[in-house]
Parts: sequence; structure tokens; C-alpha cells
Amino acid sequence: MLMSFFFSDRDLNTILDLYEAGEKFYLYTGRGPSSESLHLGHLIPFMFTKYLQDAFKVPLVIQLTDDEKFLWKNLTIAECKRLARENAKDIIACGFDVEGTFIFTDLNYVGGAFYENMLEVAKRVTYNNLRGIFGITPEDQIGKDPYFRMTHDVAPKIGFQKPSLIESRFFPALQGECTKMSASDPNSAIYVTDSSKQIKAKVNKYAFSGGQASVELHRKLGANLDVDVPLKYLNFFLEDDDELDHIKKEYKEGRMLTGEVKQRLIAVLSELVARHQRARAQVTEEMVDAFMAVRPLPNMFG
Repeated sequence: MLMSFFFSDRDLNTILDLYEAGEKFYLYTGRGPSSESLHLGHLIPFMFTKYLQDAFKVPLVIQLTDDEKFLWKNLTIAECKRLARENAKDIIACGFDVEGTFIFTDLNYVGGAFYENMLEVAKRVTYNNLRGIFGITPEDQIGKDPYFRMTHDVAPKIGFQKPSLIESRFFPALQGECTKMSASDPNSAIYVTDSSKQIKAKVNKYAFSGGQASVELHRKLGANLDVDVPLKYLNFFLEDDDELDHIKKEYKEGRMLTGEVKQRLIAVLSELVARHQRARAQVTEEMVDAFMAVRPLPNMFG
């Protein structure tokens, strides 16, 4: 079911055509490490990236933008570095192959002591400072931007192939699609560090339901699947398509109750998170060093 949630792309057909013609390509993704633990929404792009790497047998580069989080969050450089390594362990636990995967952090790979000093200065320079010092205007060019879209637009201007971009659907917070998962609200998401007891409590208490106010009304009108968070989560993580279709039909027609859907979700998420925790426990500091070692990757250009 995960595949159906990656719904659009930019120039993916170009890469596929080149691949069929025998040309090489590599995968690139990343994360901004601003929290101790990943939640399920963070795992989805890495699960999909692993599928793509396994399907095409291509190298993968994963960037951890710890420098960006230093600039955006109230964190020290040392803490950003630590969070990057902790997040790397969760990423490695998704099952990536060290032989074909390079993980790097900006502060270690791009940086060094001089770069860290640059960031300490940059964090304390505002737009008004720049305007006063250099006389810049809103139309002036800038030398930084962390987003793929700008890379997509600029790459041809400097002689490179446009990267292909793949986009996924929004993964909602437990409280519904109008809310956002936030590290400041641990009840807004299921984290990969949560116990089965915590998962059960969060789903039962906070997962927004599309069910009706009473059993009688629910039996009569059925559930609103468009707003039901437990069903949306099952769309992402329940691997049995036939079972998912059955749940949708029964729930929509009122024969299955909200509590039953939540119980199935609790079972699915508890197993998923427990499996991740077992894999995470096997990731050592030496494994992180191996993934971050600068080295040639198989089938890479050059």
C-alpha cells in the first residue's frame, strides 16, 4: 500500500528512460535531525527509498542537515551532531545495505571547525544586518537553499541533469489532517521509541475518528473514511490489501465500529515499532561510522 501514497513526480520518466538505456543514477534523500526519535511519518520516505534501492540496485546518499537545525532550532552544534548520529541509527535500522549507502552529516562532511564558526556567526546575522552591511534587496541572489525544487530549477543552468523528484501524500497527526505532528506534543504522533502500551493509549485516546457519535447512529450511517485517522494510518502500514479493502467496506457501511478499527491499527503499529526497535538495538556506533565513511559506492558515476 505504501507505493500508492507517492503520487507525483518531476522528470521521473527522464531518469527511467536513461536507466533503460544503460545510464547510471543514484538515489538521494535526507532528514533534518531536530529530535531524539523519529515518528512514523519520518519513516515513510526511508521505507520507500529502500524499496527503490532494492528495485534498481543503485547507490543511495542520505544527507543529515544538522547545520540547518542549528540555525533553525535552539540547539548547540554539539547537540545537533549527536541528534544526527542518533537519527542515523533509526535510518540504518530500516535495513539499508552499507555497501551501497553513504550517510553524511553537514557538520562533519561539509564542515569542520571553520564551518562551525561560520554557522555561529550566521545564526546571529539577520536580514536587516545584511541589508545594512551589503545593501542587498529582495531581488538579489542568495547562496543557500536546502530544498530540492531550487536544485531542480538550477541544475540545467550549470550543466547538470535535473534530479527526479517523487512526492508523497501528507501523513496526518493523530488528531487529524488539520493538525501537525510535533515533537513538542508527543501525543500528536507515534514514535519509534513508543512502547505497545503507549501506542495503544495514543491511538485509543487521540486518533481522530470518522465514526458516528453513537453505535446506533454508526450502524445506520457508517463511518466517514475521509477524516478517519486510524484508517489513514492503516492505508500506509497494513500490507494486506484485501484486508484493508474489507475494513474500508465494513467500516463505511457501519458493520465495523471505530474501536475495532483502532484495535487493528494498534496491532499493526505495535508490531511495526517493535520490529524497528529490535533492528535499532543492533545498530552500533561502529555501524554508523561505516555508513558515514567516505568511500566509492558501487555503480556510482566516475
